[in-house]
Amino acid sequence: MASKAEKIVAGLGGIENIEEVEGCITRLRTEVIDPSKVDEAALKAAGAHGVVKMGTAIQVVIGTDADPIAADIEDMM
Repeated sequence: MASKAEKIVAGLGGIENIEEVEGCITRLRTEVIDPSKVDEAALKAAGAHGVVKMGTAIQVVIGTDADPIAADIEDMM
């Protein structure tokens, strides 16, 4: 079974599509290479409450576990 962090990485288009990730209280703030690879439905299935897209900047609203998930994703990078 994939972890929540792994599911979020998949929803963001894979580890190779993520340039930067940062936890910010209740959100993951990410920069992606190709925003067309971001699968909003997959992110919501992984537990995201919402997704905010602004060009290559993607914010994934996931609640108070944003910082530990960001750390898990950074460990994968």
